[in-house]
Order: sequence, then C-alpha cells, then structure tokens
Amino acid sequence: MPTTTSRLASRRSLLIAAALILCLEGAHAFAADAGAAGMYVSLRDSMLGENTFPTPLEGLRHLGVDALELNLSRDFSVRVLDAKGKAFLKTDEDVKAYRQAVEKLGLRICSVLTACDFSAGDMASNSSWIARAIEIADLLGASAVRIDSAMAREKELDFEARVKIFAEGLGGALKQTPNSEVTLGIENHGFQGNNLAFLLNVYQAVGSERLGSTLDTGNFYWRGYPLSEVYGILRVLAPHTKHTHVKNINYPAEQREIMREAGWEYTKYFAPLDEGDIDVAKVVGILAAAGYKGDICIEDESIEKCKTREERVAVLERDVACVRKAIQGVK
Repeated sequence: MPTTTSRLASRRSLLIAAALILCLEGAHAFAADAGAAGMYVSLRDSMLGENTFPTPLEGLRHLGVDALELNLSRDFSVRVLDAKGKAFLKTDEDVKAYRQAVEKLGLRICSVLTACDFSAGDMASNSSWIARAIEIADLLGASAVRIDSAMAREKELDFEARVKIFAEGLGGALKQTPNSEVTLGIENHGFQGNNLAFLLNVYQAVGSERLGSTLDTGNFYWRGYPLSEVYGILRVLAPHTKHTHVKNINYPAEQREIMREAGWEYTKYFAPLDEGDIDVAKVVGILAAAGYKGDICIEDESIEKCKTREERVAVLERDVACVRKAIQGVK
C-alpha cells in the first residue's frame, strides 16, 4: 500500500506534469504566431482596459498573447500589468525593475507608444524626449517606438515646413541614440499622417534605416481612400514598416471604392478585424512579402461599441484568432 510520502510525491509529479503541459500549450500558441516570417500577435495596452479585464495581465493570459505595446506618457508613467495603477520609469533602474517584473509574468514589451507634437514646445526638449523613449525601449527589450504624426499647427504650416520640423525632431532623437537598434515608426495617424507624400519625404529627409512606419492598416481607409487604393498605399509603405496597428472598418458597399471625407461615419462603421472591408490576411501577406518581421498589433477601436464586458472580450478573442490565422496563412 502506498505510503503518505509516496502519494504526496506522486501527486506532486502530476501537478508538475500538468503545469508543464500548460506551459507547453502556451508556448505552442506563441510559437505559432512567430512561425510565419517572424510575425506574431501583440495588443495595445489600451485594448486591455479595466472595463474589459481587471488587469492587462489577466487579459493577455485569457487571450493567449504574451506581447504588449506599452504607452509611455510624457511624465514617464506606464501601466502596471498585474494590478491597477501606474509605475514611473524615470531612471534606468526603474526601467530595469519594470522589465524584470514583466518578464516574471511571462510577458514582453515589444514596442513603446509615444505622443509628441513637434510643432509645439521646444525642439530640443521634444527630440530629447523621444531619445529618452528610445533608451527606455532599449532597456525594456522593445524593438520599436511609435511616433505620432499629428501636429497642432499642421493646418497653418505648409508642406515643406511640416516635413522639416518632423525630420529635425526625429533626426535629432536618432543622433542622440547612435548605438541603439531601436527603430522609430511614424504612425499614419490623423490628416497629416495619412498623407503618403508627407511620410516618404520625412523618411528621405532623415535618411536613417531606423526610421519608418508604424503601419496602421485602417487609418488610410479612415482618411477616405478607396479600398483598392488602401492596399496600394500599404504596399508602398510595407518595406518601411517597423511596427503595426491593425483595425478595420465595414463601410456600405457603395462607399468602399469612392473618395470619402476624412473620418466619415467612422464610429458608426468601425468593426472587429474579421468583419471589416480590409482583408487582414492580405495585409499580413503584403508585409511578409516586403520582409517585415515583427508584431501585428491589435488596435480594435470598435470595442467602444460593445455594451458589456462579455461582448468586448468576445470581440478581442475574435481579433486575436483573425490575426493569428492570417500569420499562420503566410507561405
């Protein structure tokens, strides 16, 4: 008859085996993301709000995702991932401690989101802020920093002036971090950022391989471009892509191939990734063909329409499945 000690040992072995199986299952899910051309699923931390999940950690574990885009505020605050509240990354030691805590949770920060209006404030301080964001991303193990393309004065400044201001600001940040491999991705955000000529001219003016696009797959469609032209723009930007945001819009059929007013009925027609007009698998294929290796970051603003926590969670589950399927479908 088994002794108490042997029964406890057997039980402990079963628990360890069960834990290993769970770990392997999670690892297989994450490995499956990265199996196609080095792409994988990530989420913006804003998708994991308290009205959807108690903490970002619980949301990521529920969705089977381990990579996160972290919003870095100008006061150097970020979200705590396993509780409510903020942490402040003001020193290198702060950043290292935060990374250690994140990695103990089995997570990783793949990108850092920033917002900086280069048409406002002092250019030197703006460049230094982005340079510090690059240093923080480096210490966190993130590969890219998202740059906001919007400027408060964009309507009063002419094209050349806007390009010069942006190039000076980002070029200054890159010069301050010459030994870093962290890239900067300008998001096609707002009116100015969804101007292909603006983005390409900034890239050219700066002249650095570390500068490119945070390619938002839905924002050119938001800007009003016909659907077929959106794919054409994405093909042009795909070789410059450093990071991504994926969202979708489901416009009425008669609106899809015409030029619309910027932002036309967006909050009425934004949609989960698997319901919109933009073919996520096609976009992922375009990125893969251009050699992009990195995260496909979910930014589904349509969850704002969901009335309950259960609805929001269900949409995010579908989003993750949609992106994962698209990545696995790359040949």
